[in-house]
Amino acid sequence: MTKRFLTAALLLSVSALPALAAKTSLVVGMPIEPPGLDPTIAAPVAIREVTWVNLYEGLVRIDRNGKVQPLLAKSWEVSPDGLTYTFRLQEGVKFHDGTSFDSADVKFAFDRARDPKSTNAQKQIFAPIAYIETPDPATVVIKLKETSGNFLYYLGWGDAVIVAPETAAANASNPVGTGPFKFKSWTRGDRVELTKNPDYWQKDKVKLESVTFRFISDAQAQVAALRAGDVDAFPNLGAPELFAAFQKDTRFKAVAGNTEGETVAGLNSAKKPFDDVRVRRALMHAVDRKALIEGAYSGFGKPIGSFFSPNHPAFVDTTNVVPYDVGKAKALLKEAGFGNGLSITIKSPQMAYASRSAELLSAMLAEVGVELKIVPTEFPAKWIEEVFRNKDYDVTIVSHTEPLDIEIFARDNYYFNYKNDRFKALIAEASKTTDEKARFAKYAEAQKILAEDVPALFLFQLPKLGVWNAKVQGLWENSPIPSNDVTEVSWTE
Repeated sequence: MTKRFLTAALLLSVSALPALAAKTSLVVGMPIEPPGLDPTIAAPVAIREVTWVNLYEGLVRIDRNGKVQPLLAKSWEVSPDGLTYTFRLQEGVKFHDGTSFDSADVKFAFDRARDPKSTNAQKQIFAPIAYIETPDPATVVIKLKETSGNFLYYLGWGDAVIVAPETAAANASNPVGTGPFKFKSWTRGDRVELTKNPDYWQKDKVKLESVTFRFISDAQAQVAALRAGDVDAFPNLGAPELFAAFQKDTRFKAVAGNTEGETVAGLNSAKKPFDDVRVRRALMHAVDRKALIEGAYSGFGKPIGSFFSPNHPAFVDTTNVVPYDVGKAKALLKEAGFGNGLSITIKSPQMAYASRSAELLSAMLAEVGVELKIVPTEFPAKWIEEVFRNKDYDVTIVSHTEPLDIEIFARDNYYFNYKNDRFKALIAEASKTTDEKARFAKYAEAQKILAEDVPALFLFQLPKLGVWNAKVQGLWENSPIPSNDVTEVSWTE
């Protein structure tokens, strides 16, 4: 055979080989393991990062750009007075156990969430509801007691997903939703495995056959798992000092996105000396936000002076209301009776951003005569019990990653123990205001009140340092809502 014919034969044989199929499995790394798998009964964000729109769906959803989109409701109408919402539901949708989804499930889910005994972390979503009607299986009519400017937006949160009466009680350990993936298994301390839902109502949209969420708390172990290929993606890498190296590595895509996570050091305003605004302001004056961001997050993150996301159009920069000023900090402490020093503790969860920030805060406060003792506190279990529920703390630190959550400072008995009647009234007014410009003006005023009152040390907006295999496409670069939505994720060949 001549060389020319040999080459042609080889080319023919190569072209006859089947193309390599793209992978259909995905392993996603997370720093925190959820305590359960029902986002409608507990607060930890890790629950939503596994389950939201992967396992459970709501009437609407928040897309990757932060916009409200139809989901289990294909359309809706709002009455001119803003008090009646009529939702037209998708038909032919089934829960993972094979039962049909209809309007009765929506009524059950929302009535359950707004029940006085409910442990839903965002009960304010449902507070405006007067009653719910189900005129037919494909229609839900929600009547409100008062207008709610953010009602549709709130219905896109993980706290408002639809669960069925037949399975709701067991969802924390055996979740059943209408989403594109079904629960397969949970190996405590290690992973949650999901498998593709063959009966999903939008089945052509989903490319993956299986998804595994692996829980790796140690930042260096996260990096090692990525480099070894043990995980395909880490949407929130805990080692910012190594992020730049991933940006230079062509095997990975590394994106510095944003989140809705305000990182704050909460102050227990019901305890002395934090009941004195002079002390709270002194502590804030002692914090060099830029230096803290550099040390805790390698310069990633944006300084904040109040509790509001810089991504929101109503954001006001209040970092200069109580700026870094060691002299003012010392003067205020002396005025409040602590000129000879002060000793307090901070309960710090194990997340890298929290522990690093706590160490930096301790050093900064030492400069103004305040001893800040660090008490490591396991998150979520111990932190939820001691800080969130029992309010047994002086100072703590955590990122609140729910969007538009400034209203937590208006809640009675929230863990900050902060009370300001003007602020509370403003938030109530804002929630009822349907005119966007007027609502944003109220949010701006509320931000300034918090900046002046300092119920928490406002530090920085948590960045989203996402790293994933360069062949993975469809992951979110930003987090307008806490999620690891893998609905549209696929591999290139």
